[in-house]
Amino acid sequence: MDKQNVRTLSLIVGCFTYLLVGAAVFDALESEYEVENNRTLTEKERSIQVKYNITSDDLELMRKNVVKLVPYKAGTQWKFAGAFYFALTVITTIGYGHSTPQTVGGKIFCMFYAISGIPLCLVMFQSVGERLNIFITYLLQHLKKCCRMKNTEVSQTNLLFITLNFSTLVLAAGAWAFSHYEGWQYIDSLYYCFITFATIGFGDFVALQKDNMLDKRADYVAFSLIFILFGLTVLSAAMNLLVLRFLTMNVVEAEQQLESASVPITSIRVDDGVIPTNGAVVMAAQEQPEYSDRISVCSCSCYNLRSGKFRRKSRSTNSKRTRKGGDKESRYISGGGGGKGFSKQQYETEERVTDLEESSSVAWKELCTLKRASI
Repeated sequence: MDKQNVRTLSLIVGCFTYLLVGAAVFDALESEYEVENNRTLTEKERSIQVKYNITSDDLELMRKNVVKLVPYKAGTQWKFAGAFYFALTVITTIGYGHSTPQTVGGKIFCMFYAISGIPLCLVMFQSVGERLNIFITYLLQHLKKCCRMKNTEVSQTNLLFITLNFSTLVLAAGAWAFSHYEGWQYIDSLYYCFITFATIGFGDFVALQKDNMLDKRADYVAFSLIFILFGLTVLSAAMNLLVLRFLTMNVVEAEQQLESASVPITSIRVDDGVIPTNGAVVMAAQEQPEYSDRISVCSCSCYNLRSGKFRRKSRSTNSKRTRKGGDKESRYISGGGGGKGFSKQQYETEERVTDLEESSSVAWKELCTLKRASI
């Protein structure tokens, strides 16, 4: 089976196994607490119902009203600040669910707004993330120069290490800020920041949702919006590097497969030397020519393969020179006296090159197809 197919199948199995493990762990951690919490809340409802002599219908109506009033703790949700916050959660796919459109026009506009806004936002974050990686690379290069290091190149591993650590620092700083403004525990703030930057958006913790903050705390509103955008940008930079790392691994593997496939037809060894695929004779005392890995194998002209027509013309031209030379014929044939003709061995080599080119034409086509598939 092809390695790419094996890798894809392994990813599918690994993802499904990861889901099973996650389900088992969450079940073990949360199930018992959920049952106990539900029992406690039910007892409190019954206690209130008995204490104030409330009927079951009135209690259900009260419950629904309380749930509906929760979003209004933040103030007016659909003024400009609240609407901007909602639009940000839409195009970034965070979707806290803290407020939702209630009118028909609002629901229809939200769908079309998301269709065009989500791709725009993804492309924007991807582009800004690339610029951020370039800037970090520039800083690392200058830092290495200042430290007088011999190797000033920045590898993908170096860049990925710096970006991941920077993302961790942003998460930690944001968690401290939200813990201060919202009154949450630090672990809850850290959890909120991660869920937000990962665009999961459960909605169990949402900033700007108490004490009329949307109307009264313009500075905190601005900080929250800017921090969310900045955090998503940093995370996009890290994701770009991770994806690039995996793509590089795939390209390296494809190049190795290509090299292993091209080994049998790169050259042929004869008695007195080696005949590479470019048709030139490399004698035993000479070095075998090296070809750059950057040149596409699909471009067969890069190897300067001479056609049969050219070789026939060369032999014809040299034959004429030999005939015109008269008494110099022996020198041209033997290669002595600085003659430019072909020796007997070189004539035989040319014939072998012709046979090699004809027999390996099918292999060249398959090699070109393999190279195009790996690009």
